[in-house]
Amino acid sequence: IEKAHPDVWNILLQVLDDGRLTDNKGRVVNFKNTIIIMTSNIGSHIIQENFENLKDKNVDEVVGKTQEQVMDLLRKTVRPEFLNRVDELIMFRPLSHADVQEIVKLQLHQLMKKLEEKDILLTPSEELIAHIADTGFDPQFGARPIKRMIQRELLNELSRQIIAGTLQTGTPMVVDVFDGNIVFRKPIDEKGERTVKRAKERTS
Repeated sequence: IEKAHPDVWNILLQVLDDGRLTDNKGRVVNFKNTIIIMTSNIGSHIIQENFENLKDKNVDEVVGKTQEQVMDLLRKTVRPEFLNRVDELIMFRPLSHADVQEIVKLQLHQLMKKLEEKDILLTPSEELIAHIADTGFDPQFGARPIKRMIQRELLNELSRQIIAGTLQTGTPMVVDVFDGNIVFRKPIDEKGERTVKRAKERTS
C-alpha cells in the first residue's frame, strides 16, 4: 500500500470512513459488506534482522520487540488519519523452514494433480521436497522463487524425459533428487531395489 499513488490513499480514506465510494459520474458504490485487506513491506528489514538465529532467543520477546519497532516505523510512514481508520494491524513472522516445506508440498501437490490429468503419474520424494525448500527459498524474496524453481528444474527435466522417450505416460514414477539434480525413478519394489536415472544419463 505504501507504493500507491496519493490519489489512491485519498480514495481509500473515503471508503474506510464512509463505507461508500462516489465515482466521477456521481455513481455511488456501497462498501458496507466489504472487507478491505492492505499489505505492506514497511519494516520487513526489521522483521528479517530480528528473526535471524531465532533458536538462541526468546520467541515471544522477539515478537514483542519487533512488533513495537514495525508499528513505530508504520506510524512515521503512513498518515495518522489513514491509520486511524484501519481496524486491525497484523505483523507476519518470517517463514520458517517448516513453513517453506509445506508450501513446496502444496505447490507439488497442485502440479501432480494437473499432470495426472495427462496420465503422467508422479510422486515427489521427501528428499525432493527438502531440496526445493533449501534451494528455492530466498529470505529476501520469500517463497515466490519456489514456483520458478519447480518450473525451471522439475518441469524442464520432465519435458526432456518425455521427448527422449525415457518417461512413459501411465507409468508411476517417483521424482527424486540425486547429486543435486532432479531425477525420475521407479518406485521401490518388494526387494527394496530401485532404478535411479541420473541427470547425466538423460541424453545417453
